Amino acid sequence: VQLQASGGGLVQAGGSLRLSCAASIRTLTFKNFVMGWLRQAPGKKRDFVGSISGSGDSTYLAEAVKGRFTISRDNAKNTVYLQMNGLKAEDTAVYYCAGKFSALSADHYDHSNAFDHLGQETLVTVSS
Repeated sequence: VQLQASGGGLVQAGGSLRLSCAASIRTLTFKNFVMGWLRQAPGKKRDFVGSISGSGDSTYLAEAVKGRFTISRDNAKNTVYLQMNGLKAEDTAVYYCAGKFSALSADHYDHSNAFDHLGQETLVTVSS
């Protein structure tokens, strides 16, 4: 499974970005993967951001981003998204998408070590 994240960039505090993650995998298989987003700020450990079930009917977000970020997916395009609104300087990090073959709901995957597959990163920089 290859995961390629994109959409990062430089944005002012209060702004928005949408990250995308394209999975190189058969469509019929992608819908069986729980997908997630992780991030790692400079000098800090990798943190969980959010997860979404294979069907997209359940999502789970870290407390730090609830109310500001939304995770979604388009299984026809083998793509998962992270819509980030109300960005803060502390959201500055390298963002990764991740996946795990599972039929469980998203809340079962609420930490950075929950996933088997980790994709390439995209950098988000929020200026204050």
